[in-house]
Amino acid sequence: MTQAVTTTTRRAIPADATAIAHIYNQGIAERVATFETMARTPDQIVTQLAERGERYPTIVVERDGPVIAWAAASSYSARPCYAGIAEFSVYVDRDARGVGAGRAALERLIAEYTERGFWKLVSRVFPENTASRALCRKVGFREVGVYERHAMRDGVWRDCVIVERLLGNAAIAKIDEPNVTISRGGTVHSSSSPSASAPS
Repeated sequence: MTQAVTTTTRRAIPADATAIAHIYNQGIAERVATFETMARTPDQIVTQLAERGERYPTIVVERDGPVIAWAAASSYSARPCYAGIAEFSVYVDRDARGVGAGRAALERLIAEYTERGFWKLVSRVFPENTASRALCRKVGFREVGVYERHAMRDGVWRDCVIVERLLGNAAIAKIDEPNVTISRGGTVHSSSSPSASAPS
């Protein structure tokens, strides 16, 4: 008999720092997920968790104990008018990809940040990172456009696809706009923006 696998999500604690750093460093080494090129240490992750505090929690996904994925967000801008926008990242251990761990992490992150009154999550994704782009679409993000030559990595200019998802009252307001309808699955249809999507 095959034993059932248990997957759970929760807020990260300092004891998760080693696993978070390990997964993040895989993404850094693979060169498809981030502009960062220097590996992180567990101590750096502990500091980051403390600095972000309750306002910006990090989410981890466990499968039968070990942490296999995480999602986090940080401030989008210091300007008060953007206080409800957070910029997110999601990473999955390379040995646990394709089993829904990234989706679980991102869905829990969306729920946590909606509860905290955020009205939007945003991120930037390399165009060739098709797995992350597909994940974002599955959980209601839309691709807004492309930042051309946004920054250099390893001496090469890189473009970034901009993704966003409205949360809470902002999503409700979007749905209530004239000429906008929402399907059962949470997809928004508009005569001016037929490809837009809203959180379910």
